[in-house]
Amino acid sequence: MADGSSNTPRGAQKAIAILLFCLICIAVNFIGAQIAKSLNLPLFLDSLGTLVGAILGGSIPGIVIGYSTNIVNMAFDEVAIYYGVVNVLIAVVTARFAKRGWLERVFKVILLILILALIGGGLSSIITSWLFGFGFSGGASTPLAMWFFTHGIPGEFAAQFLADFIFDLGDKALMVIIAVVFTRLLPSSLHDLLECTFWQQAPLNSKQREDVSKTQPRTVSLRTKIVTIVSIVVVVVGLVTSVFSFNAFNESMVAEQAQKATGITNLALNAIDGNRVNTYLQEGESAEGYAQTEKELADIRESFSNVEYIYVYQIRQDGCHVVFDPDTPDERGSDLGEVIEFDEAFANQVDELLAGKEIEPVVSNESYGWLLSIYRPVTDDSGQCVAYVAVDLLMDDIIYDGVIFLGKILFLFLAFFIVILAFTLWVADFFLVYPINTIAYAASGFAYDDEETRDYTIRRIKRLKIKTGDEVENLYDAIVKTAEDTANFIEEGAKQAQTIERMQDSLIMVMADLVESRDQFTGDHVRKTSAYCRIILEQMEKEGIYADEINAQFASDVVRSAPLHDVGKIVVSDTILNKPGRLTDEEYDTMRTHTTAGREILERAVNAVSEPTYLDEARILAEFHHERWDGKGYPTGRSGREIPLSARIMAVADVFDALVSKRSYKEGMPIEKAFSIIREGAGTQFDPLVAKAFLDNEEAARAIAAEHGDDAGTQSFDIHKEES
Repeated sequence: MADGSSNTPRGAQKAIAILLFCLICIAVNFIGAQIAKSLNLPLFLDSLGTLVGAILGGSIPGIVIGYSTNIVNMAFDEVAIYYGVVNVLIAVVTARFAKRGWLERVFKVILLILILALIGGGLSSIITSWLFGFGFSGGASTPLAMWFFTHGIPGEFAAQFLADFIFDLGDKALMVIIAVVFTRLLPSSLHDLLECTFWQQAPLNSKQREDVSKTQPRTVSLRTKIVTIVSIVVVVVGLVTSVFSFNAFNESMVAEQAQKATGITNLALNAIDGNRVNTYLQEGESAEGYAQTEKELADIRESFSNVEYIYVYQIRQDGCHVVFDPDTPDERGSDLGEVIEFDEAFANQVDELLAGKEIEPVVSNESYGWLLSIYRPVTDDSGQCVAYVAVDLLMDDIIYDGVIFLGKILFLFLAFFIVILAFTLWVADFFLVYPINTIAYAASGFAYDDEETRDYTIRRIKRLKIKTGDEVENLYDAIVKTAEDTANFIEEGAKQAQTIERMQDSLIMVMADLVESRDQFTGDHVRKTSAYCRIILEQMEKEGIYADEINAQFASDVVRSAPLHDVGKIVVSDTILNKPGRLTDEEYDTMRTHTTAGREILERAVNAVSEPTYLDEARILAEFHHERWDGKGYPTGRSGREIPLSARIMAVADVFDALVSKRSYKEGMPIEKAFSIIREGAGTQFDPLVAKAFLDNEEAARAIAAEHGDDAGTQSFDIHKEES
């Protein structure tokens, strides 16, 4: 595979190509939007570049193109940036569909169009309503929205939402169809070049990515952990920033309103003659100048839309004595001289008010609503505070502006959050997740017992070429070295094991030859019995005889341990062992002890080894190879399948070789006669299935006998000698 990582010339070319591609797509979005506006089309045409970028490059180029388009549009519409979340989501969804290969299916393309229309029309409608009011937007879709509203759609917002969705449905259908057709016409090489996959290793094709992605973590994946941590950090930072920003916004708005209210209060203060306040309280509304002053205060209030009340109170210990409280269109003012209790919002300022001092603006939210109250002292010519003129400003505009401000923060944050999350996933995938999972996948096939698989796995690991330049690369290098060292160690160990195994086999043969040489045999008996056992086992495996017991390990153990079947003869005296004539019954009984003696000798060898070995099978052969199928054998008189299978196999091999071999006391029997005796003994002396397997492989048996010169001879033999 070609190395397409970002730290190669090929990677640099790829980066430049993707950057130019993104700039072209941004231009396509901008030009499309300008064409739609200039021709007054009922379309937007501002997402084609985003769709093409997401299909060819993936979510990262798509997001960059979509969000950058909104930034460019800010030069012509300052609120465009708040719609960035729309283009970001369009890029993410489109890239997801493209990655899964869903754009090859008509149904999936239709589903994509519906989802994008819901994002582009529906979400944009929500943003517009939040920023400019939940009603008709005044855009191209508004006539349709008004028609929906007059024909049963409940609420202006719902009607506008549906109209925006339908309008955007046509736009997205056109854009998606053009994008899908256009990208299919491009050569696959261009697809590969523009796909935003900056591998820090040997690139993976789609099949390899699928295989690697199947590597499941024990609990939570590294990717999930990274996304979770980044999400928590971004959300916490976003919340903290939003709270501080909102508080700062509120404070600035309150300060702005307070400054405005102070100016209005100063106007009202200029309309009041402080020297006549007490006269007004004494003479009432008929006092000279009272009506004129009250009218001026009412006119000032009506001149400012958010001024709820203007009034003049004289502050005394028993409460607020009304001097002026002009009627409003909706509410009659308090009467002159009426005493009003102090509001709870002014509880901390009462002493200052009684002293005639200036007080800070007061924000209250009680029975009169959320108000900002500014109090300024009214003084007479002596400078004595005789009353306070107050202006109450409604704070509803601040609430509305605060909601809009929160919406702007929310939409900016959502776009920023998705962008950060997408880039985090991209970096995590190519710098951490893919390299680590690929290493794990490649190393999972390492086999300690298969040299070919082991070598293939090491080659596969080395072909990964991880080049992240960080701890992951260090880990990869360490794994490569460890795998190579382990393979070398295993190979060296295997060679040593083979050497030891050959030494063991040689020692066994030497030991068996020593035993056989006391019996004046040629020494070939141990080798021939092993060979006969092997051909019996091969034929049994071929015919499926005793398939539940015979396997490769069992066959190997039987063949390797066969030379030790007569090791017990070492305890039998040479006189009996080499007697040229027939054995007496007493001598025969002594001869038969070689089976139990062999078992005891091999038992001691087995007990000296901690791990199971073929000596376990050798012990069985030594003890039971003279048992008979009909139960008339020795030393235990077992019958049928009570006799271990290995011993039943050895019984056939041992007797056949004894029959055809030349000994000191006899010539070898003709091979045809020997086969006949095996055939006749099936079911009495021998396991019939084992005998059948031997006879079915007669050709191989003849070849072994011929190789050792056992293919001719007389028919006379001593049964005591042969069966011992």
